[in-house]
Amino acid sequence: MSRHRIASLLIAASLTATIVVSAVRASGSAGVTALSMRQLAGVNFVSGCGFSHRSPDDPIVYPGQPGRSHDHSFVGNASTNAYSTLATLRAAATTCRRLGDTAGYWMPTLLVDSQPIAPTQATIYYRRATLATPQAFPAGLKIIAGDSRTIGTQDTRIVFWNCGVDGGVRPSSTPPTCANTTTDALRLHVTFPSCWDGRDLDSLDHKSHMAYPTRGICPTNHPVPVPAITLIYRYPTVGGPLTALASGSAFTGHADFFNAWNQDELNRLVTRCLDALRHCGHGN
Repeated sequence: MSRHRIASLLIAASLTATIVVSAVRASGSAGVTALSMRQLAGVNFVSGCGFSHRSPDDPIVYPGQPGRSHDHSFVGNASTNAYSTLATLRAAATTCRRLGDTAGYWMPTLLVDSQPIAPTQATIYYRRATLATPQAFPAGLKIIAGDSRTIGTQDTRIVFWNCGVDGGVRPSSTPPTCANTTTDALRLHVTFPSCWDGRDLDSLDHKSHMAYPTRGICPTNHPVPVPAITLIYRYPTVGGPLTALASGSAFTGHADFFNAWNQDELNRLVTRCLDALRHCGHGN
């Protein structure tokens, strides 16, 4: 084959590759992304934690200022207060079944007819929400998800109420009246962002250092994929029109996360479960 013929074939191949790449970029890789995202369904590990205590403290928003916040209900770390640091949290006990989970989790306290109602328990899902392989949260990372100051509804992909998987109630911006009055039927769900800027453990608004992925892809200014936490509080009440939160109306659902996990255990779970595309649930 002549050199001219070989050169022509190489040019044609290069043009074909360019056209294919351009077509994929123009389409947003929708087909490939959808298939890959389906493969992420059920990839998780779960931490189940009991209620610990209530207090008007918030070591993320008002560190060192006890009593400054609206009332919160804390699960996970048993010591969380206004003075909490990574060191104090790691030295404390946990209400979680996974003993390595000494992270702090909190939500505004539920009020029914102005009376505080403690959650019976919390389920914390650590899911994989990105196509790129996630890494464990850095020690000391602080995040707030949801809006405590909103006067309207929030995106139900981030904050919603329901009556549990078997409750027959679609995600709602307000607490539904749950039919089952004998169990912890009413639930508040808050999902945290899973893309980190790779630099800051916190930010002025406690949100800007994090972002939500789009179709499994992190934005360029938040390039580091981390686990997607969904914090679910379960309550021994049926909800209804007299239900509110200590932060304001029932629309103001939000949650805080302070990473004080045993870092080796967190790294192990992320690698073994999320990176390996496994459904670990409450197991190992």
